[in-house]
Amino acid sequence: MTRILVVDDEPQIIRALRINLRARGYEVDTAPDGATALRAAAEHHPDLVVLDLGLPDMEGDEVIAGLRGWTAVPIIVLSGRAGSSDKVTALDAGADDYVTKPFGVDELLARIRAVTRRSQAGETEAPVVRLGELEVDLAEHTITGDVRLTPTEWQLLEHLLRHPGKLITQRDLLHEVWGPQYRTETNYLRQYMARLRRKLEADPARPRHLLTEPGMGYRFRP
Repeated sequence: MTRILVVDDEPQIIRALRINLRARGYEVDTAPDGATALRAAAEHHPDLVVLDLGLPDMEGDEVIAGLRGWTAVPIIVLSGRAGSSDKVTALDAGADDYVTKPFGVDELLARIRAVTRRSQAGETEAPVVRLGELEVDLAEHTITGDVRLTPTEWQLLEHLLRHPGKLITQRDLLHEVWGPQYRTETNYLRQYMARLRRKLEADPARPRHLLTEPGMGYRFRP
């Protein structure tokens, strides 16, 4: 049984998530603040953490840092803050995904299922990934239909495809593809993502698989 630690200081959210998650077969632990959450995680070793950013005793990214010091447990952030900077900070700290408050339970459950699948698979190692009508062979660097990609396009595409459903921040993509000295050159990402969509999406103007999360990063939706 998958064990989920829910961290939130709003009792009504704790209660709603406990009821809905248990009804779907999850084992649920709860914590009202960051310190309690860190102790509960160390004691019970959850399979996934749902974490509110606005906690009474510490910032959510501090909790993430505390967890990431010893565990790779998937973390889904709940954020009631309007701006994207807090979400980006949380993702850079090691969160795997985010859901904005107010949120629908069905959306959160879908995110939980997606993150759990990735975790159980240890991030996909499948050499062949479907992208719409195309098949991308990551091992052979080939795509059906004789699509040709440059080495940089391949690096960018491969990083997205190996993390299906996960939001990859702009900073992470720049670091992985262009190197640690590149942190703010988001125009590179826009240009290369546009090129990938022209080559791989059926309708580049309305992409279905290579998605932009404005101000934050990109996501591959299988």
